[in-house]
Amino acid sequence: MPGNLTVEQLEEALAAGEIDTVVMAQVDMQGRLMGKRFHARHFLDSGVHETHSCNYLLTVDAEMEPVPGYKSASWSQGYGDYMMKPDLSTLRRTPWMAGTAVVLCDILDHHGHHEIPVSPRAILKRQMRRLAEKGLTAKFASELEFYLFQESFEEAHAKGYRDLNPIAPYNEDYHVFQTSKEENVMRALRNGLYGAGIAVENTKGEAWAGQEEINVRYSDALEAADTHVLVKNATKEIAWQQGRAATFMAKYDYAAAGSSCHLHQSLWRGDTPAFFDPAGEYGMSAMMRAYLAGQLAHADEITLFLAPNINSYKRFQAQTFAPTKAVWSRDNRTAGYRICGEGTKAVRVECRVGGADLNPYLAFAAQIAAGLAGIERGYALEPEFEGDAYSGDGRVIPGTLRDAAAAADRSEMLRAAFGDDVVDHYVHAARWEQSEYDRRVTDWEINRGFERS
Repeated sequence: MPGNLTVEQLEEALAAGEIDTVVMAQVDMQGRLMGKRFHARHFLDSGVHETHSCNYLLTVDAEMEPVPGYKSASWSQGYGDYMMKPDLSTLRRTPWMAGTAVVLCDILDHHGHHEIPVSPRAILKRQMRRLAEKGLTAKFASELEFYLFQESFEEAHAKGYRDLNPIAPYNEDYHVFQTSKEENVMRALRNGLYGAGIAVENTKGEAWAGQEEINVRYSDALEAADTHVLVKNATKEIAWQQGRAATFMAKYDYAAAGSSCHLHQSLWRGDTPAFFDPAGEYGMSAMMRAYLAGQLAHADEITLFLAPNINSYKRFQAQTFAPTKAVWSRDNRTAGYRICGEGTKAVRVECRVGGADLNPYLAFAAQIAAGLAGIERGYALEPEFEGDAYSGDGRVIPGTLRDAAAAADRSEMLRAAFGDDVVDHYVHAARWEQSEYDRRVTDWEINRGFERS
C-alpha cells in the first residue's frame, strides 16, 4: 500500500524531531492491529528488517485467550515466535498520534523463510496471485459504519457497555446539522487519515442515532484491506482522544440499525475494467456475470468470512437495510448483492452481506475465491431479483455462526482456494466462539425467565 513515508524520509523526520515512535503492527484473526512501539532510531537500525511476536496471536479469541485445538500453534508446541516482516510500502505518518508512524507487517515463520498460511494478509495475497496468473487484479472499497457515543471508552467499560448514550438523539442519516455537532471527531478522523496518505472521500450520518459512515477511495485489494484496518484503529484512537467511544459491532443494540461493511469490487486487466462490456446487459461483461454467479453459488460457504462473530447474525433482520437473501439486483438495497454503476466503466458488484466487524483480508479473499470459481467453472448467472427481497423467494443467508461454520467446513471450493489448514483454522475459531457463547447466561434469559420460569 502506498504509504506517505520512505525510510529516508523517516530518517529525516527523526533528525528533525518530528517522529520518534514507529508502531510495527500485524493483523490478527479479528482484524485488529497487534504489535510493538519502537523508538524510531531502533526501528531504523533493526526493526526495518524484522521483529518477532508470539505465534499465539493467530490462535487467540477476542479476549486474548489461547484457544486449544489449533494445528499452527499450541501449548504442546511451546508457543514459539513468528517473524514480523515490515512491508515498507505501508510506512506512514499517523498525524493524530504525536510523533508517530506506523508500518504493517507480514507474518513469517521464525526464520523468515515463508509466510504463515493462516495469517489474514497471506490469505488475501494467495487469492491475488491466483488473479495475477490470469492477468487480472482486483479493486475493492469497503464502506464502514460505526456508532459514536457521548461516553468515553473508560466510562462505557465502567457501565458494562449498557445504557450508553449515542452521540445523536435521533436518526441522523444524511443530516448535516446533527453531524455538525460531531465534527470534533469526524473532522479529525477525515484529516488525520488524509494526512496518513489514506484517500478519504467523505463521512456522513447513517441510518440511526449516533451512527456514522466513512468512505475511502477504492484501490488494489491489499491496499484496500490495509486501509480498512488502519481506518478502524484510527477511528477508535481519535474517538478516545476526544473523550468518546466508538464501536464497530455488527449489532450493538436490538433496537438500533446494524453496522454494515458493504464491499464494492471489480476486476481489471491493467487499466481496463474487466467487468465492463458496453454491449452486455447493464454493461456487465461475461466475466462479471460469471464472477457474480460464483459468489451467489457459494454464498453460504463464504458467509463465515463476512459475518465472523455470534453478534454478526443479529444484524440480518428484514426491513433494516441489512440483507437476508443472497440474491442479486440493480440499485436495490434489499438484495445481498447489488450492481452499481450499470452501463458505465464503473460497473461493479456491491456485496451487502458483511458487517462492520468483518476482517477485510478474509472477506476480500473469500469474495475473490468464490468469484474465481464462477469464472473458472463457467457458472451461469441466475435471473435478476426484482422487488422486495425480504418477502420474496431466494437463497437465505445463514442465520447463525454455527450454520455458517458448517457451510465453510464442507466447502470444496474454499478448501481448494484457501487450503485445508486455513479453512480448518477459521472453522475452529468459529466453533470455539460458538461454544463460548452457548455456555454463557445472557441478560435476555434472566430478564425473560427469572420470575416467569
